[in-house]
Amino acid sequence: DPDALAVTMERCRSDALQAFGNGDVYVARLFPRARHVEVQILGDGTGAVSHLWERECSLQRERQKILEIAPAPFLDEGIRERLLSAATTLASAGRYLNAGTFEFLVDCDSGAFAFIEANVRLQVEHPVTEEVTGIDLVKAQLEIAAGATLAELGLTQRNIPDPRGFAIQSRVN
Repeated sequence: DPDALAVTMERCRSDALQAFGNGDVYVARLFPRARHVEVQILGDGTGAVSHLWERECSLQRERQKILEIAPAPFLDEGIRERLLSAATTLASAGRYLNAGTFEFLVDCDSGAFAFIEANVRLQVEHPVTEEVTGIDLVKAQLEIAAGATLAELGLTQRNIPDPRGFAIQSRVN
């Protein structure tokens, strides 16, 4: 309720100050029908960054991913291009050095998306990306850590293949 926003924000500030000693709060945009999409990237610390496409991990239980699918089956090409560009732009601006995953929420209705976080490591779900690209991410990560550039490894964006088919990883609880 937009009319109750000022009162609600003040209550949140008061609760946060009491609980944490800091009354700072922020408002995040609501995506009522959202998908969780992560973009796998490699960066060599020079500003050179390549994406290895994306994975969808919307099906989760208690913050654990249950199903990981590469590439994300619901994305249209326009949203996919904007999402991949956002991830590589963020990583390049920070001169990212490593394999990593940039995570986003994507609104199913509007196609808008919001950055969630960057995981500056390989995630347990990385094999689905390896399956659709044929690129060994563990090997690439170790070679980058040893000082190799993406160009030296043949992993510049123009050398990253389009995804071949789909790969799915499932967690059994």
